[in-house]
Amino acid sequence: MVRDRLALNLAAGVIMAAILAPFVRPGYVLRYDMNFVPAQPLRPDLIAPVDSAPRAVPLDAAVSLLNTVIPGWMLQRLVLAAIIWAAVVGAGRLVPTESIAVRLVAGVGYGWTPFLAERLLIGQWGLLIAYAALPWLVKAALTRNFPALFLTAALCALTPSGGVIAAIVCLALLPWRDWWLAVAGLAVANSPWLVAALAGEAGSRSDPAGVAAFAARAENWGGAIVALLGTGGIWNEQTTPASRSFALVPFLTLGFVILGIIGYQIMRQRMPNRLPIAAGAGLLLAMLSTVHNGTAEWLAGHVPGAGLLRDAQKFVLPYALLLTLCVALGVERLARRLGGEPGRVLLAGMLAVIVGVMPDLAFGGAGAMKPVSYPSDWERVATLVAAQPGPVLSLPLSEYRRYAWNDRVVVLDPAPRYLPSPVLTDDTLIVGEHVIRGEDRRLTELKARLSAGLPAADGRFRWVLVQSPVPASALDGLQLIHQGPDLSLYRDPAFTESGVDTRRHLPILLAEAVLLLAMIVAAVTIAAAARR
Repeated sequence: MVRDRLALNLAAGVIMAAILAPFVRPGYVLRYDMNFVPAQPLRPDLIAPVDSAPRAVPLDAAVSLLNTVIPGWMLQRLVLAAIIWAAVVGAGRLVPTESIAVRLVAGVGYGWTPFLAERLLIGQWGLLIAYAALPWLVKAALTRNFPALFLTAALCALTPSGGVIAAIVCLALLPWRDWWLAVAGLAVANSPWLVAALAGEAGSRSDPAGVAAFAARAENWGGAIVALLGTGGIWNEQTTPASRSFALVPFLTLGFVILGIIGYQIMRQRMPNRLPIAAGAGLLLAMLSTVHNGTAEWLAGHVPGAGLLRDAQKFVLPYALLLTLCVALGVERLARRLGGEPGRVLLAGMLAVIVGVMPDLAFGGAGAMKPVSYPSDWERVATLVAAQPGPVLSLPLSEYRRYAWNDRVVVLDPAPRYLPSPVLTDDTLIVGEHVIRGEDRRLTELKARLSAGLPAADGRFRWVLVQSPVPASALDGLQLIHQGPDLSLYRDPAFTESGVDTRRHLPILLAEAVLLLAMIVAAVTIAAAARR
Protein backbone atom coordinates (compact mmCIF):
# COMPACT_ATOMS: atom_id res chain seq x y z
CA MET A 1 0.00 0.00 0.00
CA VAL A 2 2.81 2.43 0.88
CA ARG A 3 4.59 1.52 -2.36
CA ASP A 4 1.40 2.16 -4.34
CA ARG A 5 0.92 5.57 -2.78
CA LEU A 6 4.54 6.45 -3.39
CA ALA A 7 4.26 5.41 -7.04
CA LEU A 8 1.07 7.46 -7.53
CA ASN A 9 2.60 10.52 -5.92
CA LEU A 10 5.73 10.11 -8.02
CA ALA A 11 3.58 9.91 -11.17
CA ALA A 12 1.70 13.02 -10.09
CA GLY A 13 5.01 14.82 -9.60
CA VAL A 14 6.22 13.83 -13.06
CA ILE A 15 2.96 15.00 -14.68
CA MET A 16 3.12 18.27 -12.74
CA ALA A 17 6.70 18.87 -13.82
CA ALA A 18 5.89 18.07 -17.44
CA ILE A 19 2.86 20.37 -17.68
CA LEU A 20 4.04 23.22 -15.45
CA ALA A 21 7.67 23.32 -16.57
CA PRO A 22 7.46 26.97 -17.80
CA PHE A 23 6.56 28.06 -14.26
CA VAL A 24 10.18 27.71 -13.19
CA ARG A 25 10.55 31.19 -14.68
CA PRO A 26 9.41 34.13 -12.55
CA GLY A 27 6.21 36.01 -13.28
CA TYR A 28 2.56 35.25 -13.97
CA VAL A 29 0.90 33.19 -16.69
CA LEU A 30 -1.96 35.36 -17.95
CA ARG A 31 -4.28 33.56 -20.37
CA TYR A 32 -7.97 34.20 -20.96
CA ASP A 33 -9.68 33.65 -17.56
CA MET A 34 -6.44 32.98 -15.68
CA ASN A 35 -5.57 36.30 -14.15
CA PHE A 36 -3.46 36.37 -11.00
CA VAL A 37 -2.11 39.63 -9.56
CA PRO A 38 0.47 40.35 -6.83
CA ALA A 39 -2.16 40.87 -4.11
CA GLN A 40 -5.86 40.72 -4.91
CA PRO A 41 -7.73 43.05 -2.53
CA LEU A 42 -10.53 42.02 -0.18
CA ARG A 43 -13.02 44.50 -1.68
CA PRO A 44 -16.74 43.86 -1.16
CA ASP A 45 -17.52 44.54 -4.83
CA LEU A 46 -14.97 41.90 -5.84
CA ILE A 47 -15.60 39.12 -3.35
CA ALA A 48 -19.37 39.72 -3.09
CA PRO A 49 -20.44 41.30 -6.41
CA VAL A 50 -23.98 42.61 -6.75
CA ASP A 51 -23.74 44.43 -10.09
CA SER A 52 -22.19 41.66 -12.18
CA ALA A 53 -22.91 37.98 -12.73
CA PRO A 54 -21.44 35.79 -9.93
CA ARG A 55 -19.25 33.68 -12.21
CA ALA A 56 -16.28 33.87 -9.82
CA VAL A 57 -18.19 33.61 -6.53
CA PRO A 58 -16.77 32.55 -4.11
CA LEU A 59 -13.55 31.91 -6.08
CA ASP A 60 -12.44 35.54 -5.95
CA ALA A 61 -13.09 35.63 -2.21
CA ALA A 62 -10.86 32.58 -1.74
CA VAL A 63 -8.07 34.14 -3.82
CA SER A 64 -8.28 37.48 -2.01
CA LEU A 65 -8.19 35.74 1.35
CA LEU A 66 -5.21 33.56 0.42
CA ASN A 67 -3.41 36.57 -1.10
CA THR A 68 -3.22 38.10 2.37
CA VAL A 69 -0.56 35.51 3.22
CA ILE A 70 0.58 34.11 -0.14
CA PRO A 71 1.79 36.35 -3.00
CA GLY A 72 -0.01 35.97 -6.30
CA TRP A 73 2.90 34.48 -8.24
CA MET A 74 3.28 31.70 -5.65
CA LEU A 75 -0.46 31.12 -5.27
CA GLN A 76 -0.84 30.52 -9.00
CA ARG A 77 1.84 27.83 -8.95
CA LEU A 78 0.53 26.17 -5.79
CA VAL A 79 -3.04 26.02 -7.10
CA LEU A 80 -2.12 24.57 -10.49
CA ALA A 81 0.25 22.04 -8.95
CA ALA A 82 -2.43 21.00 -6.44
CA ILE A 83 -4.97 20.56 -9.26
CA ILE A 84 -2.73 18.19 -11.21
CA TRP A 85 -1.62 16.29 -8.10
CA ALA A 86 -5.20 15.81 -6.85
CA ALA A 87 -6.42 14.71 -10.28
CA VAL A 88 -3.70 12.08 -10.75
CA VAL A 89 -3.69 10.72 -7.21
CA GLY A 90 -7.48 10.91 -6.84
CA ALA A 91 -8.22 8.91 -10.00
CA GLY A 92 -5.43 6.44 -9.21
CA ARG A 93 -6.83 5.75 -5.75
CA LEU A 94 -10.43 5.59 -6.93
CA VAL A 95 -10.08 2.91 -9.63
CA PRO A 96 -11.14 -0.47 -8.13
CA THR A 97 -8.01 -2.59 -8.60
CA GLU A 98 -5.10 -4.04 -6.66
CA SER A 99 -2.66 -3.44 -9.53
CA ILE A 100 -0.39 -0.42 -9.16
CA ALA A 101 0.13 -0.41 -12.94
CA VAL A 102 -3.62 -0.04 -13.50
CA ARG A 103 -3.76 2.73 -10.88
CA LEU A 104 -1.01 4.53 -12.77
CA VAL A 105 -2.94 4.22 -16.03
CA ALA A 106 -6.01 5.74 -14.35
CA GLY A 107 -4.04 8.50 -12.62
CA VAL A 108 -1.93 9.50 -15.62
CA GLY A 109 -4.98 9.18 -17.89
CA TYR A 110 -7.02 11.58 -15.77
CA GLY A 111 -4.11 14.00 -15.46
CA TRP A 112 -3.58 14.11 -19.24
CA THR A 113 -7.03 14.47 -20.81
CA PRO A 114 -8.05 16.91 -23.56
CA PHE A 115 -10.54 18.33 -21.04
CA LEU A 116 -7.78 19.29 -18.63
CA ALA A 117 -5.57 20.60 -21.44
CA GLU A 118 -8.25 22.81 -23.01
CA ARG A 119 -9.56 24.22 -19.75
CA LEU A 120 -6.02 24.91 -18.58
CA LEU A 121 -5.13 26.73 -21.78
CA ILE A 122 -8.30 28.83 -21.57
CA GLY A 123 -7.39 29.66 -17.98
CA GLN A 124 -10.43 28.16 -16.25
CA TRP A 125 -8.52 26.92 -13.25
CA GLY A 126 -11.59 27.31 -11.04
CA LEU A 127 -13.42 24.65 -13.05
CA LEU A 128 -10.29 22.49 -12.94
CA ILE A 129 -10.48 22.54 -9.14
CA ALA A 130 -13.81 20.74 -9.56
CA TYR A 131 -12.15 18.39 -12.06
CA ALA A 132 -9.42 17.53 -9.56
CA ALA A 133 -11.83 17.22 -6.63
CA LEU A 134 -14.29 14.95 -8.44
CA PRO A 135 -12.48 11.59 -7.82
CA TRP A 136 -12.27 12.42 -4.12
CA LEU A 137 -15.94 13.45 -4.08
CA VAL A 138 -16.96 10.15 -5.71
CA LYS A 139 -14.89 8.22 -3.19
CA ALA A 140 -16.49 10.12 -0.30
CA ALA A 141 -19.99 9.52 -1.68
CA LEU A 142 -19.43 5.79 -2.18
CA THR A 143 -18.05 5.40 1.37
CA ARG A 144 -20.68 7.81 2.75
CA ASN A 145 -17.96 9.95 4.34
CA PHE A 146 -20.08 13.08 4.69
CA PRO A 147 -17.41 15.49 6.04
CA ALA A 148 -15.18 14.63 3.07
CA LEU A 149 -18.18 14.77 0.74
CA PHE A 150 -19.06 18.27 1.91
CA LEU A 151 -15.47 19.52 1.72
CA THR A 152 -14.93 18.26 -1.83
CA ALA A 153 -18.35 19.54 -2.94
CA ALA A 154 -17.47 22.95 -1.50
CA LEU A 155 -14.20 22.99 -3.45
CA CYS A 156 -16.13 22.14 -6.62
CA ALA A 157 -18.58 24.96 -5.85
CA LEU A 158 -15.87 27.63 -5.94
CA THR A 159 -17.42 28.25 -9.36
CA PRO A 160 -21.15 27.87 -10.13
CA SER A 161 -20.52 25.33 -12.90
CA GLY A 162 -18.42 23.16 -10.62
CA GLY A 163 -21.06 23.38 -7.92
CA VAL A 164 -23.81 22.22 -10.28
CA ILE A 165 -21.68 19.31 -11.53
CA ALA A 166 -20.84 18.25 -7.97
CA ALA A 167 -24.52 18.38 -6.99
CA ILE A 168 -25.52 16.17 -9.93
CA VAL A 169 -22.80 13.63 -9.11
CA CYS A 170 -23.64 13.56 -5.40
CA LEU A 171 -27.34 13.00 -5.95
CA ALA A 172 -26.62 10.32 -8.54
CA LEU A 173 -24.30 8.38 -6.23
CA LEU A 174 -26.03 8.65 -2.87
CA PRO A 175 -29.01 6.48 -1.89
CA TRP A 176 -32.37 8.22 -1.62
CA ARG A 177 -32.39 8.02 2.18
CA ASP A 178 -29.28 10.24 2.34
CA TRP A 179 -30.56 12.90 -0.03
CA TRP A 180 -31.86 15.17 2.75
CA LEU A 181 -28.38 15.40 4.26
CA ALA A 182 -26.75 15.79 0.86
CA VAL A 183 -29.14 18.54 -0.20
CA ALA A 184 -28.49 20.44 3.03
CA GLY A 185 -24.72 20.21 2.55
CA LEU A 186 -24.93 21.12 -1.13
CA ALA A 187 -27.09 24.13 -0.29
CA VAL A 188 -24.42 25.43 2.07
CA ALA A 189 -21.62 24.64 -0.39
CA ASN A 190 -23.35 26.51 -3.22
CA SER A 191 -24.92 29.26 -1.12
CA PRO A 192 -22.44 32.10 -1.97
CA TRP A 193 -23.09 32.13 -5.71
CA LEU A 194 -26.79 31.30 -5.27
CA VAL A 195 -27.25 34.21 -2.86
CA ALA A 196 -25.25 36.48 -5.18
CA ALA A 197 -27.48 35.51 -8.10
CA LEU A 198 -30.64 36.19 -6.10
CA ALA A 199 -29.50 39.35 -4.29
CA GLY A 200 -27.51 40.88 -7.15
CA GLU A 201 -28.77 43.51 -9.55
CA ALA A 202 -27.19 42.07 -12.69
CA GLY A 203 -29.49 40.57 -15.27
CA SER A 204 -30.33 36.96 -14.45
CA ARG A 205 -31.03 36.04 -18.06
CA SER A 206 -28.22 35.51 -20.57
CA ASP A 207 -27.96 36.57 -24.17
CA PRO A 208 -29.21 33.65 -26.32
CA ALA A 209 -26.38 34.39 -28.77
CA GLY A 210 -24.00 32.83 -26.26
CA VAL A 211 -25.45 29.35 -26.81
CA ALA A 212 -24.20 29.07 -30.40
CA ALA A 213 -20.98 30.97 -29.67
CA PHE A 214 -19.98 28.58 -26.88
CA ALA A 215 -21.24 25.33 -28.39
CA ALA A 216 -18.94 22.33 -28.54
CA ARG A 217 -16.95 22.21 -31.76
CA ALA A 218 -15.18 19.67 -33.96
CA GLU A 219 -11.42 19.37 -33.52
CA ASN A 220 -10.77 17.17 -36.55
CA TRP A 221 -12.62 15.27 -39.27
CA GLY A 222 -14.43 13.21 -36.62
CA GLY A 223 -16.81 16.06 -35.79
CA ALA A 224 -17.99 17.55 -32.52
CA ILE A 225 -19.52 14.33 -31.13
CA VAL A 226 -16.24 12.43 -31.49
CA ALA A 227 -14.39 15.34 -29.90
CA LEU A 228 -16.75 15.16 -26.91
CA LEU A 229 -16.33 11.39 -26.64
CA GLY A 230 -12.61 12.09 -26.32
CA THR A 231 -13.37 14.66 -23.55
CA GLY A 232 -12.42 17.57 -25.85
CA GLY A 233 -14.49 19.87 -28.03
CA ILE A 234 -14.12 23.22 -26.27
CA TRP A 235 -15.57 26.15 -28.21
CA ASN A 236 -12.30 28.07 -28.49
CA GLU A 237 -10.02 26.76 -31.23
CA GLN A 238 -7.13 28.87 -29.93
CA THR A 239 -7.03 26.91 -26.67
CA THR A 240 -7.08 23.46 -28.26
CA PRO A 241 -3.76 21.60 -28.50
CA ALA A 242 -2.69 21.25 -32.13
CA SER A 243 -2.38 17.47 -31.72
CA ARG A 244 -6.17 17.25 -31.40
CA SER A 245 -6.45 17.98 -35.12
CA PHE A 246 -4.38 14.95 -36.16
CA ALA A 247 -6.12 12.54 -38.52
CA LEU A 248 -5.56 9.55 -36.23
CA VAL A 249 -7.24 11.12 -33.19
CA PRO A 250 -10.80 9.93 -34.01
CA PHE A 251 -9.55 6.32 -34.36
CA LEU A 252 -7.69 6.58 -31.06
CA THR A 253 -10.79 8.07 -29.44
CA LEU A 254 -12.82 5.11 -30.68
CA GLY A 255 -10.20 2.79 -29.24
CA PHE A 256 -10.42 4.47 -25.82
CA VAL A 257 -14.22 4.24 -25.87
CA ILE A 258 -14.09 0.53 -26.71
CA LEU A 259 -11.60 -0.04 -23.89
CA GLY A 260 -13.92 1.91 -21.61
CA ILE A 261 -16.88 -0.32 -22.53
CA ILE A 262 -14.77 -3.40 -21.77
CA GLY A 263 -13.64 -1.93 -18.46
CA TYR A 264 -17.14 -0.82 -17.46
CA GLN A 265 -18.17 -4.45 -17.07
CA ILE A 266 -15.42 -4.87 -14.46
CA MET A 267 -16.34 -1.66 -12.66
CA ARG A 268 -19.95 -2.79 -12.33
CA GLN A 269 -18.72 -5.90 -10.53
CA ARG A 270 -16.11 -4.32 -8.28
CA MET A 271 -17.57 -0.87 -7.62
CA PRO A 272 -21.26 -0.70 -8.52
CA ASN A 273 -22.43 2.92 -8.60
CA ARG A 274 -24.55 5.38 -10.54
CA LEU A 275 -21.72 7.58 -11.79
CA PRO A 276 -22.64 6.57 -15.38
CA ILE A 277 -25.97 8.36 -14.91
CA ALA A 278 -24.27 11.68 -14.13
CA ALA A 279 -21.62 11.10 -16.79
CA GLY A 280 -24.20 10.19 -19.42
CA ALA A 281 -26.38 13.19 -18.58
CA GLY A 282 -23.42 15.56 -18.85
CA LEU A 283 -22.24 14.03 -22.11
CA LEU A 284 -25.75 14.21 -23.58
CA LEU A 285 -26.10 17.85 -22.56
CA ALA A 286 -22.78 18.66 -24.24
CA MET A 287 -23.89 16.84 -27.38
CA LEU A 288 -27.20 18.70 -27.47
CA SER A 289 -25.25 21.97 -27.50
CA THR A 290 -24.18 21.12 -31.04
CA VAL A 291 -27.83 20.97 -32.18
CA HIS A 292 -29.27 24.46 -32.54
CA ASN A 293 -33.03 24.00 -32.55
CA GLY A 294 -33.77 27.10 -30.50
CA THR A 295 -34.54 25.34 -27.20
CA ALA A 296 -31.29 26.21 -25.42
CA GLU A 297 -31.44 29.75 -26.80
CA TRP A 298 -34.97 30.17 -25.45
CA LEU A 299 -33.95 28.85 -22.03
CA ALA A 300 -30.95 31.18 -21.83
CA GLY A 301 -33.04 34.19 -22.77
CA HIS A 302 -36.07 33.47 -20.58
CA VAL A 303 -35.12 31.25 -17.64
CA PRO A 304 -33.02 32.84 -14.87
CA GLY A 305 -29.72 31.02 -14.41
CA ALA A 306 -30.02 29.04 -17.63
CA GLY A 307 -26.88 30.79 -18.84
CA LEU A 308 -25.02 27.98 -17.05
CA LEU A 309 -26.05 25.79 -19.98
CA ARG A 310 -23.91 27.71 -22.43
CA ASP A 311 -20.43 26.27 -22.92
CA ALA A 312 -22.08 22.92 -22.23
CA GLN A 313 -18.84 21.07 -23.04
CA LYS A 314 -17.85 21.62 -19.41
CA PHE A 315 -20.49 19.08 -18.37
CA VAL A 316 -18.30 16.36 -19.94
CA LEU A 317 -16.32 16.49 -16.68
CA PRO A 318 -17.97 13.45 -14.96
CA TYR A 319 -17.72 11.50 -18.21
CA ALA A 320 -13.99 12.23 -18.33
CA LEU A 321 -13.56 10.58 -14.93
CA LEU A 322 -15.76 7.60 -15.82
CA LEU A 323 -13.99 7.05 -19.13
CA THR A 324 -10.57 7.20 -17.49
CA LEU A 325 -11.49 4.65 -14.83
CA CYS A 326 -13.10 2.29 -17.31
CA VAL A 327 -10.21 2.54 -19.80
CA ALA A 328 -7.78 1.59 -17.03
CA LEU A 329 -9.91 -1.43 -16.11
CA GLY A 330 -10.29 -2.36 -19.76
CA VAL A 331 -6.51 -2.39 -20.17
CA GLU A 332 -6.24 -4.50 -17.02
CA ARG A 333 -8.65 -7.04 -18.48
CA LEU A 334 -6.70 -7.29 -21.73
CA ALA A 335 -3.39 -7.48 -19.87
CA ARG A 336 -4.64 -10.41 -17.80
CA ARG A 337 -5.69 -12.24 -20.93
CA LEU A 338 -2.26 -11.71 -22.45
CA GLY A 339 -0.55 -12.62 -19.19
CA GLY A 340 3.08 -12.36 -18.16
CA GLU A 341 5.44 -10.08 -20.01
CA PRO A 342 3.03 -9.16 -22.86
CA GLY A 343 0.50 -7.95 -20.29
CA ARG A 344 3.06 -5.79 -18.53
CA VAL A 345 4.18 -4.37 -21.87
CA LEU A 346 0.55 -3.50 -22.67
CA LEU A 347 0.13 -1.60 -19.39
CA ALA A 348 3.40 0.30 -19.88
CA GLY A 349 2.53 0.99 -23.50
CA MET A 350 -0.82 2.40 -22.47
CA LEU A 351 0.91 5.07 -20.41
CA ALA A 352 2.97 6.00 -23.47
CA VAL A 353 -0.14 6.12 -25.66
CA ILE A 354 -2.01 8.40 -23.24
CA VAL A 355 0.79 10.94 -23.28
CA GLY A 356 1.71 10.39 -26.92
CA VAL A 357 -1.80 11.11 -28.19
CA MET A 358 -1.46 14.67 -26.90
CA PRO A 359 2.25 15.44 -26.45
CA ASP A 360 1.74 19.19 -26.72
CA LEU A 361 0.16 19.41 -23.28
CA ALA A 362 3.72 19.15 -21.98
CA PHE A 363 5.71 22.27 -21.21
CA GLY A 364 2.64 24.41 -20.63
CA GLY A 365 0.87 23.44 -23.83
CA ALA A 366 4.02 23.44 -25.98
CA GLY A 367 5.09 26.82 -24.64
CA ALA A 368 1.69 28.50 -24.76
CA MET A 369 1.85 29.28 -21.04
CA LYS A 370 4.67 31.77 -20.61
CA PRO A 371 5.22 33.66 -17.34
CA VAL A 372 5.45 37.43 -17.76
CA SER A 373 5.90 40.36 -15.41
CA TYR A 374 3.47 43.22 -15.00
CA PRO A 375 4.97 46.50 -16.27
CA SER A 376 5.85 49.02 -13.57
CA ASP A 377 2.94 51.18 -14.73
CA TRP A 378 0.54 48.84 -12.96
CA GLU A 379 2.10 49.29 -9.55
CA ARG A 380 2.36 53.07 -10.07
CA VAL A 381 -1.31 53.36 -10.99
CA ALA A 382 -2.34 51.14 -8.05
CA THR A 383 -0.38 53.41 -5.68
CA LEU A 384 -2.05 56.56 -7.04
CA VAL A 385 -5.53 55.04 -6.76
CA ALA A 386 -4.82 53.83 -3.22
CA ALA A 387 -3.87 57.36 -2.19
CA GLN A 388 -7.30 58.66 -3.28
CA PRO A 389 -9.70 55.71 -3.37
CA GLY A 390 -12.64 55.96 -5.71
CA PRO A 391 -14.42 54.17 -8.57
CA VAL A 392 -12.33 53.49 -11.66
CA LEU A 393 -13.48 53.25 -15.27
CA SER A 394 -11.30 51.06 -17.50
CA LEU A 395 -11.10 52.19 -21.13
CA PRO A 396 -11.52 51.23 -23.86
CA LEU A 397 -14.58 49.26 -22.82
CA SER A 398 -13.62 45.60 -23.05
CA GLU A 399 -13.51 42.73 -20.59
CA TYR A 400 -10.64 40.95 -22.37
CA ARG A 401 -7.44 42.56 -23.63
CA ARG A 402 -4.26 41.83 -25.56
CA TYR A 403 -1.05 43.34 -24.22
CA ALA A 404 2.25 43.54 -26.10
CA TRP A 405 4.08 42.66 -22.88
CA ASN A 406 1.96 39.47 -22.68
CA ASP A 407 2.71 38.39 -26.29
CA ARG A 408 -0.75 39.62 -27.37
CA VAL A 409 -2.39 36.68 -25.59
CA VAL A 410 -6.05 37.27 -24.73
CA VAL A 411 -6.49 37.83 -21.00
CA LEU A 412 -9.16 39.12 -18.65
CA ASP A 413 -8.57 42.78 -17.78
CA PRO A 414 -6.35 42.69 -14.65
CA ALA A 415 -7.52 46.11 -13.42
CA PRO A 416 -10.51 44.92 -11.29
CA ARG A 417 -8.21 42.58 -9.35
CA TYR A 418 -5.01 44.63 -9.38
CA LEU A 419 -6.35 48.02 -8.29
CA PRO A 420 -7.52 48.69 -4.72
CA SER A 421 -10.77 50.41 -5.81
CA PRO A 422 -13.84 49.13 -7.71
CA VAL A 423 -13.22 49.00 -11.47
CA LEU A 424 -15.94 49.02 -14.10
CA THR A 425 -15.24 47.07 -17.29
CA ASP A 426 -17.51 46.02 -20.13
CA ASP A 427 -18.74 42.43 -19.78
CA THR A 428 -19.85 42.17 -23.42
CA LEU A 429 -18.16 39.19 -25.07
CA ILE A 430 -17.10 38.98 -28.70
CA VAL A 431 -16.59 35.43 -29.98
CA GLY A 432 -15.85 35.38 -33.69
CA GLU A 433 -18.91 36.87 -35.35
CA HIS A 434 -21.00 36.56 -32.19
CA VAL A 435 -21.53 39.50 -29.84
CA ILE A 436 -22.86 38.32 -26.48
CA ARG A 437 -24.56 40.98 -24.41
CA GLY A 438 -23.34 41.36 -20.83
CA GLU A 439 -25.44 41.44 -17.66
CA ASP A 440 -24.04 44.58 -15.96
CA ARG A 441 -26.81 47.19 -16.21
CA ARG A 442 -24.50 50.08 -15.23
CA LEU A 443 -22.97 50.11 -18.71
CA THR A 444 -26.07 51.00 -20.73
CA GLU A 445 -25.94 54.77 -20.17
CA LEU A 446 -22.14 54.90 -20.31
CA LYS A 447 -22.00 53.13 -23.68
CA ALA A 448 -24.58 55.52 -25.06
CA ARG A 449 -22.49 58.51 -23.93
CA LEU A 450 -19.29 57.23 -25.47
CA SER A 451 -21.04 56.19 -28.68
CA ALA A 452 -22.42 59.71 -29.01
CA GLY A 453 -18.91 61.18 -28.72
CA LEU A 454 -19.51 62.53 -25.21
CA PRO A 455 -16.78 62.47 -22.53
CA ALA A 456 -16.51 59.68 -19.99
CA ALA A 457 -16.43 62.28 -17.21
CA ASP A 458 -19.90 62.36 -15.67
CA GLY A 459 -19.07 62.60 -11.97
CA ARG A 460 -19.46 58.89 -11.24
CA PHE A 461 -15.78 57.88 -11.51
CA ARG A 462 -12.86 59.43 -9.68
CA TRP A 463 -10.42 57.70 -12.01
CA VAL A 464 -10.33 56.75 -15.68
CA LEU A 465 -7.71 54.17 -16.63
CA VAL A 466 -6.73 54.17 -20.31
CA GLN A 467 -5.04 50.97 -21.46
CA SER A 468 -4.98 51.62 -25.23
CA PRO A 469 -5.91 54.58 -27.46
CA VAL A 470 -9.46 55.94 -27.15
CA PRO A 471 -11.19 58.85 -28.94
CA ALA A 472 -9.99 62.21 -27.61
CA SER A 473 -13.61 63.18 -26.91
CA ALA A 474 -13.85 60.46 -24.27
CA LEU A 475 -11.14 62.21 -22.22
CA ASP A 476 -12.54 65.76 -22.33
CA GLY A 477 -12.65 67.34 -18.91
CA LEU A 478 -10.28 64.84 -17.32
CA GLN A 479 -6.94 65.63 -15.67
CA LEU A 480 -3.95 63.53 -16.70
CA ILE A 481 -2.26 62.26 -13.53
CA HIS A 482 0.04 59.58 -14.89
CA GLN A 483 1.16 58.70 -18.39
CA GLY A 484 3.39 55.71 -18.87
CA PRO A 485 4.32 53.43 -21.74
CA ASP A 486 1.49 51.00 -20.89
CA LEU A 487 -1.12 52.86 -18.85
CA SER A 488 -2.48 56.36 -18.48
CA LEU A 489 -4.48 57.48 -15.46
CA TYR A 490 -6.89 60.42 -15.48
CA ARG A 491 -8.82 62.03 -12.65
CA ASP A 492 -12.30 63.49 -13.00
CA PRO A 493 -12.50 66.86 -11.17
CA ALA A 494 -16.28 66.60 -11.31
CA PHE A 495 -16.33 63.42 -9.24
CA THR A 496 -18.65 63.68 -6.29
CA GLU A 497 -18.15 61.39 -3.35
CA SER A 498 -21.23 59.33 -2.60
CA GLY A 499 -21.74 56.87 0.17
CA VAL A 500 -21.32 53.22 -0.75
CA ASP A 501 -24.14 51.01 0.45
CA THR A 502 -22.18 48.06 1.79
CA ARG A 503 -25.40 46.48 3.03
CA ARG A 504 -26.02 45.16 -0.47
CA HIS A 505 -22.99 42.90 -0.10
CA LEU A 506 -23.84 41.56 3.36
CA PRO A 507 -25.98 38.55 2.35
CA ILE A 508 -23.23 37.26 0.06
CA LEU A 509 -20.50 37.93 2.62
CA LEU A 510 -22.54 36.10 5.25
CA ALA A 511 -22.99 33.09 2.97
CA GLU A 512 -19.25 33.03 2.26
CA ALA A 513 -18.45 33.26 5.98
CA VAL A 514 -20.82 30.38 6.79
CA LEU A 515 -19.28 28.29 4.01
CA LEU A 516 -15.73 28.99 5.23
CA LEU A 517 -16.68 28.03 8.79
CA ALA A 518 -18.38 24.84 7.60
CA MET A 519 -15.31 23.89 5.52
CA ILE A 520 -13.04 24.41 8.54
CA VAL A 521 -15.30 22.21 10.67
CA ALA A 522 -15.34 19.52 7.98
CA ALA A 523 -11.54 19.64 7.62
CA VAL A 524 -11.04 19.37 11.40
CA THR A 525 -13.46 16.43 11.54
CA ILE A 526 -11.58 14.64 8.75
CA ALA A 527 -8.23 15.27 10.46
CA ALA A 528 -9.54 13.97 13.79
CA ALA A 529 -10.90 10.83 12.14
CA ALA A 530 -7.54 10.27 10.42
CA ARG A 531 -5.70 10.49 13.75
CA ARG A 532 -8.06 7.93 15.28
